[in-house]
Amino acid sequence: MSNVIIIGGGASGLVAAIHAARLNHKVLILEHKDKIGKKILATGNGKCNYTNYTQLPDCYRSSGNSEFIKRVITAFDVETTIDFFKQLGIYPKEKKGYVYPNSEQASSVVEVLRMESHHLNVKTLCDVHVEQIKKDKNQFLIRTNKGNHTADKVILAAGGCASPNLGSDGSGFQIAKELGHHIIKPVPALVQLQSKEKYFKTIAGVRTDAHIKLFVNDSMVVEEKGELLIAAYGVSGIPILQVSRYASRALNDKKKVHLLIDFLPMVSYDDTFNLIYDRIQKSPTKNIEEILIGLFHNKLAYVMIKEAGLSPELISSTLTKKQIQSLTNQIKLWKVPISEPNPFDQAQVSAGGVDTSEINPDTMESKIIKGLYLTGEVVDVDGTCGGYNLQWAWSTGAIAGRSIDNL
Repeated sequence: MSNVIIIGGGASGLVAAIHAARLNHKVLILEHKDKIGKKILATGNGKCNYTNYTQLPDCYRSSGNSEFIKRVITAFDVETTIDFFKQLGIYPKEKKGYVYPNSEQASSVVEVLRMESHHLNVKTLCDVHVEQIKKDKNQFLIRTNKGNHTADKVILAAGGCASPNLGSDGSGFQIAKELGHHIIKPVPALVQLQSKEKYFKTIAGVRTDAHIKLFVNDSMVVEEKGELLIAAYGVSGIPILQVSRYASRALNDKKKVHLLIDFLPMVSYDDTFNLIYDRIQKSPTKNIEEILIGLFHNKLAYVMIKEAGLSPELISSTLTKKQIQSLTNQIKLWKVPISEPNPFDQAQVSAGGVDTSEINPDTMESKIIKGLYLTGEVVDVDGTCGGYNLQWAWSTGAIAGRSIDNL
């Protein structure tokens, strides 16, 4: 029977603990916060979207080989995840592929994980900060602010840098680095993006469907559709969160980033031009601002007109085709320079972590330190919105926990 210490009582750490304990290993969780599972409680706006039936390669991102991700997710897949939680008492509720507990309470997920851990005699110490891990022959020495511990095996499930108030303070990266691993620098992901354009203060609070294209050094990298939320600092909403990791990485690398926003994604460019032209023909005495009433939020329409270099009071019948084209460009090809992402404390996840080439995807064991396993956000893999980061946590935690060998 191995003596296993798990650093971190979050999603991957708890699942790793349960699987290791089911194999009769002696398990101790060292948790940085005052309670386990705090970050799980914040997922899905408190409803815990714990997995997703749609599993595509682009649902997960990494600087490494995508084959690594595929092997991990396949080894502990969605059906296995749902069955695992069913056994613990979580009845699934599916909404367009998104899976929630039927209670729609993230606390239910945390509670069943806690109860199963307790049933399996998993010990938990909270308010413990791990300061250093060293390996001497076949034993690990874990130094903490509340004393030292030894272990035969260690699972590093300390999370990333996102939401530090919930325990992800980046300390796991430093521990992994001190043990000889290469760390892909973490950047905020699933996060809002900031722009220095002054007009955002005018249109703050506007919500609208849009098609977003993200450009890095003038080359398009990724695109998304969905509801765009406009704030005084810049832009938010699901499509922005989805593309944010690419913006964060590029900005960290000192590259130029901008968005092209299409505020009328269901209509082609030419049809948008014709739509504006036809509205002018039918109401030639209206000014430009009045022409756009019913098409866009009034605050957004006002800024569109100003950014097109026009006066909102200009009578529409006086517009030239070139001016209509300028307004159409503002509607369909609104360019927004991005200055930086919002900080880690507003990010849902961090992109970066331990290089996947240094981890065995079949066991999550380090290729550098035998007996050390790395899971969840510590690894350089991050998911899109929709339960993918939790699925990654469940999969990596389960694989690590059930891969602990008897000495």
